[in-house]
Amino acid sequence: MQVPALKKFQQLLKPLEPLGYVALFAILLLSFHYLYKWWAGPLGFYPFAQQVDELFNWASMLLLNQSIWVLDHIFNINFYITLTDQAIHVKSNNGTWTYLLVSPGCTSLKQWMHWLFLMILFPGPWKHKLWFIPLGLVIIEWVNVVRVVGLTLTLIPWPTQFHFFHDYIFKTFFYFIIFLMWLIWVTKLIPEKH
Repeated sequence: MQVPALKKFQQLLKPLEPLGYVALFAILLLSFHYLYKWWAGPLGFYPFAQQVDELFNWASMLLLNQSIWVLDHIFNINFYITLTDQAIHVKSNNGTWTYLLVSPGCTSLKQWMHWLFLMILFPGPWKHKLWFIPLGLVIIEWVNVVRVVGLTLTLIPWPTQFHFFHDYIFKTFFYFIIFLMWLIWVTKLIPEKH
């Protein structure tokens, strides 16, 4: 008699399962965010500070090169770069030159780690994780290129609105793409439980 009651209770809870997945997504994302802040802040990336610093410098130069390739070959806009501060300079519509710094903090390494943390800990079959995680890393890198290129292009008509586009438009877009990839994972790649 308990088994039918338990099955009935599970059927009642079935529509709430997506909320549980969303809650787990939010918990994992926020947990990593605060773990990362603690590791980067008070711990200074201990015991890997030098390696992390080198990785961030390498990744920011890669991002700069990818972004200037897109600006040059796809958008064909007039710009110049300064390698000493890794800046992309563009002429705004008001005739003044403005620039975007592609600093080590601009890299997508934190988002890569978010993605790894989320996908490794989130339920699902490893046969799919083994290809979906690397695909997600590539997508995150290219979303970051879109972000830098987009920010650079917005400096042309709106040179004084950098912070608005950086903080509200492109940062939101970045995490929206991560959410969409996770949504594909939950809806298409985690097998339905029977």
